[in-house]
Formats: sequence, structure tokens, C-alpha cells
Amino acid sequence: MQARLGDLATLLAGTLVGNADHLVTRIGPLETADAGTIAFLANPRYQAQLATTGAGCVIVGAAQRDAAAARGACIVCPDPYLAFARLTQWWAAQTRVRPAAGVHRTAVVEPGAWLHPAASIGAMAYVGAGARVEADAVVGPQAHVGADAIVGAGTRLAARVLLGEACRIGERGIVHGGVVIGADGFGFAPAQGHWEKIEQLGSVQIGNDVEIGANTCVDRGALDDTVLEDGVKLDNLVQIGHNVRVGAHSAFAGCVGVAGSARIGRHCTAGGGAIILGHLEIVDHVHISAATVVTRSIHKPGQYSGLFPFDDNAAWEKNAATLRNLHAMRERLRALEKKG
Repeated sequence: MQARLGDLATLLAGTLVGNADHLVTRIGPLETADAGTIAFLANPRYQAQLATTGAGCVIVGAAQRDAAAARGACIVCPDPYLAFARLTQWWAAQTRVRPAAGVHRTAVVEPGAWLHPAASIGAMAYVGAGARVEADAVVGPQAHVGADAIVGAGTRLAARVLLGEACRIGERGIVHGGVVIGADGFGFAPAQGHWEKIEQLGSVQIGNDVEIGANTCVDRGALDDTVLEDGVKLDNLVQIGHNVRVGAHSAFAGCVGVAGSARIGRHCTAGGGAIILGHLEIVDHVHISAATVVTRSIHKPGQYSGLFPFDDNAAWEKNAATLRNLHAMRERLRALEKKG
């Protein structure tokens, strides 16, 4: 794989400073870059690395143009990080081998399933009766598409993905290995010392341009559907409970858990390990810090955090003991105020 800097500048709608015919063979970080590497600088705090990097070209913003040009070629873009993202997409499209269209001889396709001729069904994959797999979709090795499920055009299900019965994912989705979409939600009714199962009768409806990380689970609804709207991004090991609705272009980092029937708005984010309790409503443009536990609805956009700061263990135990007595201390203070 080789690319001319002039061609890459055109691709990124950027301004090239330097030799348009210089060839790069990889995208890499500033620290390990050589003359065949194109790198990027998005955070001004790392500008000092421009003086030491061996990169053949660096993608930078207008503010770093002079510093970058002083050490060699650069492509100046309004948003270097966005330009880098788009460059990786183009690079992957040039270098990755796309599975051939057609059905592998070891795959099982049940009668009544509909497969577009341009779809790819991998080795030992399963497509149930009544399912639809649209144009350019990929069902990876050992993946499972349940009866009456739909895989949208251009969507890729990696190896061992399970898309359950009657569940749907839209176009251009990316679902990484081990994901389960449409398992039963966690619903049980207590009955004289045991648990009576509540059958989960809904499905999962996923929009376009959604990406779901490895080993994430999206449970089907109990009655209504679980919904991920367009552009949602879920990291690895995320749990989405039954009947949850996640608004368009929201993004959750690894190990986030969302309990049943929560309603989350558009353009929301949640840091790794955050927990959102069930039946809560979160409006658009809410950003939840890592490891925060959201215990009540959020009706105002903004950044929300709920971390108990870490410390050395002895100090943390003392502070935790004090915290347990905080309510009693407050009541004593109120009593003293009344006496005063």
C-alpha cells in the first residue's frame, strides 16, 4: 500500500505543505513514525513531538501549520482528528479483503430466507426462515441470524454474532465478535419463594450506522422493542437492558450498563463502567463520567459525575466510615442550629 501526499491532501480536503509526490506506506503515531508514515496531531499539548517525530507527513490544524512545516511535509485541515478518522476509513477500504459474495458451502440457510446476491454468508453461519440479508451485508463465520431477522445493506456481522429472532439492524452497521442482540431481558416475577419467568415478547430495532463492540449484549423488549437509533456507538462489554431506548448518535464506553426501560436522549455519552438505573429518562446532550451511577432522571443537558475519589486504602476506609455517619452528623447539626 502506497499513497501520494498530493492525493491524500485532496482526499481530506486539506492544504498540503511539502512534496506532493512523496509516498507514505502506513498511518502511525508520531512517536514511532518514519519517512513512510503519515501521522496526525490533534491535541496542541503534544506539539513538542513535532520537533522529534520522523514522520514523512503530519496532519495538523491551522494553529500548528508553521511548527509542522518547519520539520517537513504537513497537511493542514480544519479538524485534524476528523481528517485522521476519514483517512483510516479510506486506508481500510484499500487494504482489507472483503468477503466474497455468496453462501459458504458449510452455511445453513433455512427455506424462506431471502439473501441479496451481493450478500456474503460465511462458514458455518446460520440464517433462519423468513430472515432478510440485504445487499453487501456480511454474515461472518458461525454468526446466527434468527428467523424473520433483518440485516441491512452494507452491515457486517463478525464471527459468532447472534442476531435474534425478529430483530433488525439497519444499514452500514458494524457488529463485532461475540455480540448478542435479542437475548431475553431479565424479567421474573416473585412467586412464593421462586421466580416466574416473564416471556420477552418484543424485539430489538437498530438503526443505520450503528457500531457495537465485542461481547456486548442488547436484550429484546418484554412487550415493546428495545431501540438503538441511528449512529449509536457501543463499546465492548456494554449491557443494554430490555425496553431501553438510546437516542441517535449517543456513545457508551466499555462496561456501561443500562437497566431496563431507561430512555436516553440523542448525542449522550457515558464513560467506562457507568451505570444507568432502570425507568429513568435522560435528555439530549447529557455526558456521564466514567464509573458514575445514575440513580435519578436527568432533565438538563450537561456533564454529570458521581465518583468517590480513590485514595490509599487506610485513608479511604476512614473517609468511608465518616461518610456512613454523614446523615447523623447532619441531624445533630440541625438540632444545634435550632437550639441556637
